Amino acid sequence: MPASKFNRREILQGSLAWAGAIVLGSQTSRGSGYRNTNDRPRMAAIGTGSRWSQKATGLEGPWGSAKGMAEFADYVAVCDADGSRRTLAAKLVKEWCDKTPEIYADYRAIIDRKDIDVVHISTPDHWHAKMAIEAMRSGKDVYCEKPMTLTIEEGQLMVDTCRKTGRIVQIGTQQRSENTFLQAIALIRDGRIGAVKKATCVINGSPTSPELPVVEPPTELDWNLWLGPVPYTPYRYLAGDNGETKSWSRSHYEFRWWYEYSGGKLTDWGAHHVDIATWAMDKTNTGPISIDPVMVKHPVEFKDGYPTDNSHYNTATEFLISAKYADGQEIEIRHDGDNGILFEGSEGTLFVTRGKISGKAVDELATRPLPEGALDKVYKNQPVTGHYKNFFDCVVSRKEPISDVFSHHRAISTCHLAGIAARVGRKIQWDPNREVIVDDPQAQGLVGRERRKGFEIEV
Repeated sequence: MPASKFNRREILQGSLAWAGAIVLGSQTSRGSGYRNTNDRPRMAAIGTGSRWSQKATGLEGPWGSAKGMAEFADYVAVCDADGSRRTLAAKLVKEWCDKTPEIYADYRAIIDRKDIDVVHISTPDHWHAKMAIEAMRSGKDVYCEKPMTLTIEEGQLMVDTCRKTGRIVQIGTQQRSENTFLQAIALIRDGRIGAVKKATCVINGSPTSPELPVVEPPTELDWNLWLGPVPYTPYRYLAGDNGETKSWSRSHYEFRWWYEYSGGKLTDWGAHHVDIATWAMDKTNTGPISIDPVMVKHPVEFKDGYPTDNSHYNTATEFLISAKYADGQEIEIRHDGDNGILFEGSEGTLFVTRGKISGKAVDELATRPLPEGALDKVYKNQPVTGHYKNFFDCVVSRKEPISDVFSHHRAISTCHLAGIAARVGRKIQWDPNREVIVDDPQAQGLVGRERRKGFEIEV
């Protein structure tokens, strides 16, 4: 699918309408569009764990986005720091696409390839921003699993890079393409619960672990490469009846429960529910002004915002955190209750979660349906479609995808701020215009993190 097959004027006009400018020539790849099944984008997977496909981890579970993505593009390369996983991933790609992909341990080989249009990033959180930024700068479009970043500073860099390059980037917050959530937002936009005062996001808490001993990493895992930008620390692992990996560890699925690599449930599920709340409350161009950790419990002691014990999971197990906006609206993030989002308005309430929506406004739909096209209007005036299809449609049209870098940065920043407030143990003030924590140098120091030598992000 050479670039000459595309209408250059159509591509340029679509990009200008969205980003204001796009660098063509060296920045234009085959990912700028495709016309038919013979012109499918060439895609590479970076990170092939269970969020890419559970089958790549040796499990038979249904989870993962890879097979759905493969309906719209051809995987020509797979990359993972774990040799066993990249080998399994290559076998799956052969099964799906009838062609064996190139196999890499180091993602930079994919970034350097000029024939790759789309990069699908499913690594642990601490790698997302660096890989996505380098992919965008190399002229590739990006599908990045949530959360987009490990820190607020990384989000600022992502926003800046996306604007400058004009690349299409979709974040894997698939709830933005699910009808229950779109219906909830359409009801709110149509005034069915009045003026929204508060959204309560119940995201459940993080687990605890036993003490994990230092052991040698598995021979197939390049532990130094897996760590990448974060400080080097010994590998820890304990076998047991826990989760999909049947273990507690500092890697693979269990990375979620370490602040070094993630934000715990605050970013794991917060990236979903806080994102929807931010979108529904029309806060995607701003942020809260205060974040109050009303109640937070951690499984280890903290000092100056950092855990003092590196042998146990360290993300918050229980929490009630309030984020308030300048206009008085509030997003509350808590671990207890029914997983989902409760919107409280001046004229009623609305609860929504995956596969379920309830409230008086929902009951009244039988006699008072939403206006025609209401869901399409919420969906950025595009036909409501699947999350993967929306991404590849936008690869063609150069329109902004439904889960874009700019709005997700605002939503995930609220989650990161909740994590910072939880770690320092006090209320913090945020300036959403300058994107800085006010009058608290220690908390502001957690907005970004120093990256390990050799794994920096060029700015």
